Amino acid sequence: MKEVPQNVVLISTYELGHQPFGLASPAAWLKAAGATVQCQDLSVQRLNPEVIADADLIAFYLPMHTATKLAVAAVPQIKAINPTAHLCFYGLYAPMNEKFLRKLGANTVLGGEFEKELVTVYEGLRTPAAASAPPLAQQQPLISLTRQKFIVPDRSGLRTLSNYAYLNAPDGSRQIAGYTEASRGCKHLCRHCPIVPIYQGTFRVVQHEVVLQDIQKQVEHGARHITFGDPDFFNGIGHAIPLVTELHERYPELTYDVTIKIEHLLQHQQYLPVLRDTGCLFVTSAVEAVEDRILEIFDKHHTREDFLQVVAQCRRVGLTLLPTFVAFNPWITLEGYLDLLTVLDALELVEYVPPIQLAIRLLIPAGSRLLELSSVQGLIQEFDETALCYPWRHPDPRVDQLQANVLALVTQGERRKESRSTIFDAVWKVAHEAAGVRDPQEGRPRVRSSLIAVPHMSEAWFC
Repeated sequence: MKEVPQNVVLISTYELGHQPFGLASPAAWLKAAGATVQCQDLSVQRLNPEVIADADLIAFYLPMHTATKLAVAAVPQIKAINPTAHLCFYGLYAPMNEKFLRKLGANTVLGGEFEKELVTVYEGLRTPAAASAPPLAQQQPLISLTRQKFIVPDRSGLRTLSNYAYLNAPDGSRQIAGYTEASRGCKHLCRHCPIVPIYQGTFRVVQHEVVLQDIQKQVEHGARHITFGDPDFFNGIGHAIPLVTELHERYPELTYDVTIKIEHLLQHQQYLPVLRDTGCLFVTSAVEAVEDRILEIFDKHHTREDFLQVVAQCRRVGLTLLPTFVAFNPWITLEGYLDLLTVLDALELVEYVPPIQLAIRLLIPAGSRLLELSSVQGLIQEFDETALCYPWRHPDPRVDQLQANVLALVTQGERRKESRSTIFDAVWKVAHEAAGVRDPQEGRPRVRSSLIAVPHMSEAWFC
């Protein structure tokens, strides 16, 4: 039986300013299977109606909450242009929102290790019978954790790296940055993390040579810095350290950044000098909170003291640490928020924390382990399909009001291009006013480090 040619369109809406691995990787797999593949990254280009109209399979990549909301908003336009194409959603946020995505017209929803399953979707559409028949029930598993032998990502259909987020280097220069993934999933079960409902404590590695060849291609196209997008780079220390050692041997001038848990930074602190010596410019770590009570609720497996130790250890080694937080959650108090600000100030971390981190509000998506807690069940409202999460209100309305005020300050400050210190000071002031507490530093000048000395990406990290 003669196979019917199939045109595939892969769509990304947002991936923290990075050139999307989640398009480049499946593009390589699908092309190897014979597909004609077009990539549409809506974060840097307008949707091309002609490409959509010619598609037989349209697949949205949903790696995060923001990307999912943007994809949902784009679906009506896609369906208006091409109502007959097979519609697929894949990535971390696809399975947890399956019910809603089916309402939007999804034929296939894939999570976990998605490349192989995307190929089977494509192959299933190639027969004349499939082309003329109504869509069948999904044959692929909703979530696949099968170990895959990866293919070097094909980035030829994406915009050049200069269109994406860049590195603000310590010397004040702007460097073109690439992005890759050396592993997916995570060994840990943090209650608030969206990875957990999909991977359930499992992680999968991308073979060394595939990662290195992917980086090589990006270096050839101008990359001077690489972001490793692994949820936790030290999930497999035996995979990570040889990889960056080899990377540095091949490209001694190339810098990189990684994300690592506080727990792992303590457990594997002997490897911090290796990161430093192989070109690691900074480590992002999801600290989330500085109150042990909240950290226990999140099941983070680190304490306030652990965080303080890691800050000190990274400074001794000469490795830049960029902590992130879920500043507003149902268990923070006004006093607790002041404590968070005080800790950041005392540790001289103000310039190391993007202001948006001071305003982040906890998201509780479908499938979150937080839903296992009876205390959370008493806080949440009905699932909001528009927001793609369970809305919650803080027991103290003043905390919700403070979050709204802080977000407004941060948004306004960043629009005005104010420094992180200036925005922090404004947040400090409004937080003390909200708590009815006199500012202990009122009238005293603050001494800040210069942001130009802190390496960071031009696009702030959030979900």
